[in-house]
Amino acid sequence: MKEPQSVSRKTVLLMAIATGIIVANLNFIQPIEGLIANDFHLSKAIVGVLAMLTQMGYAVGLLLIVPLGDIFDRYHLIQFMMVLSIISLLAAFMSPNAIVFAIATTLIGITSVAPQIIIPYAGFLAPAMQRGKVLGTVLSGLLTGILLSRSFSGLLGSVINWQYIYLIAAIMDLILLLVVHQAMPRDPRGHQNLSYANVIKSLPRLFTTQRRLRGSSLNGFTMFAVSNVMWSTIAFYLADQYHLGSNVAGLLGLLGIAGVLAAPYIGDLVDHRSPRLTIGLSVFFSSLAFLLFWLIGHWLIGLIIGIVLLDLGTQFSQVSNQAIVQSLNRKESSRNNSIFMFSYFLGGSLGTLSATWAWSIAKWNGVCLVAVVFLVIALLGHLVLKEPEKLHD
Repeated sequence: MKEPQSVSRKTVLLMAIATGIIVANLNFIQPIEGLIANDFHLSKAIVGVLAMLTQMGYAVGLLLIVPLGDIFDRYHLIQFMMVLSIISLLAAFMSPNAIVFAIATTLIGITSVAPQIIIPYAGFLAPAMQRGKVLGTVLSGLLTGILLSRSFSGLLGSVINWQYIYLIAAIMDLILLLVVHQAMPRDPRGHQNLSYANVIKSLPRLFTTQRRLRGSSLNGFTMFAVSNVMWSTIAFYLADQYHLGSNVAGLLGLLGIAGVLAAPYIGDLVDHRSPRLTIGLSVFFSSLAFLLFWLIGHWLIGLIIGIVLLDLGTQFSQVSNQAIVQSLNRKESSRNNSIFMFSYFLGGSLGTLSATWAWSIAKWNGVCLVAVVFLVIALLGHLVLKEPEKLHD
């Protein structure tokens, strides 16, 4: 397959914006968990399960839907998934009880996978020596969406009924759908002569035969788990330690702007230095963050510095791993991304569940201890599986 020569800045910007707006659907629930618990008369542990369902749904979508990007025209597939996502958001808005909301939030996770079709598409369109930078820019859009979704949700949840957050999100996604329909580039591959069954059956083979994919999957699993350990319990900690509400939890999400700004530069480091270096930095920054959370998290300044470091660590991991995964066989890019992101969000859902459970038993000390377990696994993976020193020979 011929190597692409360039991809326009306009296309990269559109892809970054699209990934950010769509991925936001997954994170609206985190700052408003307390509001949902009060409205539906649920315990904090149960509302943590609702947040986990969104991420588990996303993991299912990653495993069963994202590989379709290796079969179908990505231009049309992205739009089809956006339509399903809008319907799921409307279902969450209209949910009369916790059971219906649980179903809706699971469907939001399953249908909001368009960003993970867009990311390998960006890697496919970008030339090899620019792939890290292009992916870094698109992923900065992804992280911006995650950060702003927390702030958006937390702030709106303090002034309007939390259900309206999902209605507003559906309207935003509809507007984005119209823009994508007009401006997203057509897929030059068209429809591929592959069967869905064979594509799905190939996933275990791709995982077992590609050491780089296994290493990225393990690192993504542990590092996103670590991120969600903090973000799934921060609202509880703020209420318990500082008597602050969901609006402050949302504002703290804005601290991750450091990771957004750093993403293109991380991509440059991956392209021109070493993904092994940047993966090592991801483990270092996240470990330092939780050391601060544990030792001085009871002071607001310690919490703030720790959040900045944690988001930097998450972004170093995400950009580095995506560059590694998208450097593999371009014909299998959607399937490789599916495996990686399935591991990523499986880790995120396990981090959410274990952190809310640990909070119910040992509060903040228990949360930090859970993070340490994931960080030790990440370090062992880094030392044993050994990410590549260079992506381009």
